[in-house]
Amino acid sequence: MPVARTSSDLRRWRRYLAAERAEASVYRELALRRQGQEREILLALAEAEGRHEQHWIDLLGEDVGKPLPVDLRTRMLVWLARTFGSVFVLALVQRAEARSPYEDDADATDAMAADERIHGEVVRGLAIRGRLSISGTFRAAVFGANDGLVSNLALVLGIGATGVPTATVLFTGLAGLLAGALSMGAGEYVSVRSQRELIDAAKPDPSARAVLPDLDVDANELALVYRARGMSEQDAAAHAADVLATLHLDADPAVAEEEEELDHVGTAWGAAISSFCFFASGALIPVLPYLFGGEGVVAVVVASVLVGLALLLTGTVVGLLSGASPLKRALRQLAIGFGAAAVTYLLGLAFGATLG
Repeated sequence: MPVARTSSDLRRWRRYLAAERAEASVYRELALRRQGQEREILLALAEAEGRHEQHWIDLLGEDVGKPLPVDLRTRMLVWLARTFGSVFVLALVQRAEARSPYEDDADATDAMAADERIHGEVVRGLAIRGRLSISGTFRAAVFGANDGLVSNLALVLGIGATGVPTATVLFTGLAGLLAGALSMGAGEYVSVRSQRELIDAAKPDPSARAVLPDLDVDANELALVYRARGMSEQDAAAHAADVLATLHLDADPAVAEEEEELDHVGTAWGAAISSFCFFASGALIPVLPYLFGGEGVVAVVVASVLVGLALLLTGTVVGLLSGASPLKRALRQLAIGFGAAAVTYLLGLAFGATLG
């Protein structure tokens, strides 16, 4: 029995068909920049989107018509995949898969809806490595830029509200920029350096391997090493026996995880420089109106607008990379930043009134 079709159904099916073709293109473009298993996974995802594409072709039959242009978001994804092939694209694809309409569409099969959900998890897994590799520097960059924006805007507004001359506000903002950037850079250096030292301290001492041939196979304390690291008595004894048989001192899984974590922490200098530069760039924005001769309410409004735009940008980037809603993250950044600045501005007004 033929499926009853309306003009609305045909438009919707053609839209789905265009989206499936575009998503398959995104995966193929990403696969061109990958090797080995990741490449195979991305090509398998493209093949799965091809199955979904065929479903809509079968439904449309002779009404398939010319390929529809895909929406702007999907075209942007294809361009980003072709140009960069980065973790940003994977994060965007992950979010796109999560928004699949198939679960609520009677013309899509349950298997197609399930596929889209699983595709999101596959992409999430592919994006994990990229997210972890940039997590240390990215955290320092976002935290530094956001802190520079909010703290220096609050400082400039607070000082300006007391009624001091414009030059005083300008030099206060520049002093806040320099002091904050140096403090952030030093703090990140100490933080990351300390974290790496703590993880290094948990790694086995390489010199312990030299004494393995001299251990008594029937009575030795090697098993205690692994019990101290969290293994059960039986597992520790079995692992110690394997080590003695091969004379190779392997790290236990817990230490291996810590060594992998060390790779994602980043370098102390990298985090420090990133934090310094991004704090300084963020802290410079509230000062710009005063650098160009702005005064009074006009300078305050311009500084607030510029900082607001920058906060929206950092929130959007965080949302994209985390796979969350960019709009929600952007508005959250804006609300927190403006909230802190507003409190400081009101305090400045209060102090100005008291001093006056």
